[in-house]
Amino acid sequence: MLTHHRPKPEAPERVVVLGGRGFIGRALIATLQAAGIVHLVPRRDKLDLAAEGAGERLGALLRPTDAVVVLSAVTPDKGRGVAAFSINVRIGVNVCAALEQVPPDHLVYVSSDAVYPLSVGLVTEETCGEPTDLYGAMHLGRELMMKTSVQSPVAVLRPTLVYGAADTHNSYGPNRLRRMAHKDGRIILFGAGEEMRDHIAIDDIATLIALTLSHRSAGTLNLATGRSISYAELAAKVAELVPTPVEIAFRPRQVPITHRHFDITALRRAFPTFVLRPLEEGLAAAYREMLERQ
Repeated sequence: MLTHHRPKPEAPERVVVLGGRGFIGRALIATLQAAGIVHLVPRRDKLDLAAEGAGERLGALLRPTDAVVVLSAVTPDKGRGVAAFSINVRIGVNVCAALEQVPPDHLVYVSSDAVYPLSVGLVTEETCGEPTDLYGAMHLGRELMMKTSVQSPVAVLRPTLVYGAADTHNSYGPNRLRRMAHKDGRIILFGAGEEMRDHIAIDDIATLIALTLSHRSAGTLNLATGRSISYAELAAKVAELVPTPVEIAFRPRQVPITHRHFDITALRRAFPTFVLRPLEEGLAAAYREMLERQ
């Protein structure tokens, strides 16, 4: 649940985005630019947050009036093992060192629903964080690190599976299914595609982060739509977007079936006027944008 320290939204004096070159980061920057909000996006070639001394260098860029958004991480598509975990922890250590050096006015940490166990069918903000892999454990640990390092308001946002044309992760979901359908005319699912998941549009993620910034919110909030569908149903919706026939094929399942549903009551209470994009509309928009990018 979020608590708004600004009941009436107001633009931060400046937003520092760490990890602004990634999928979510680029969408957030576009949203900040559209709103005319001053922002700083340190370039990785100038500031490698995993490098020794990065905390001190980042601290030299910060101002006490800044709102800081932490997105920087090695994502699962680039590694799920100990090496990626270690890099992500170093990033967290360096960011916390900078935040302790120059305490910001507001901190938004973008985490992941990977902090929750897949054994839980219905997820709320009260669901206990019990990650089942190193990526989720890293985010849960960094959440605590950020809260410990900052006395000003801290918001922890936990997005579920995010989709959009500019995604580079190609995770099992709308992004991968859309590319397979367009390129190969064939979508491959595991098992019979029974698993149910929630998918949220990248533009909604960027807007929700911006709303959290404008309200100077604190607390924890899951970013999801509250609507989960099976991969088989998702594949059918993606196939409908392609003008040529798309085959939906199946491969033997390698892991047990799990389902995930979200209760988004807290999100609706935090931002009652915000309208989430319907999945069908978001899938169509992502497909159109993919074609325009070619």
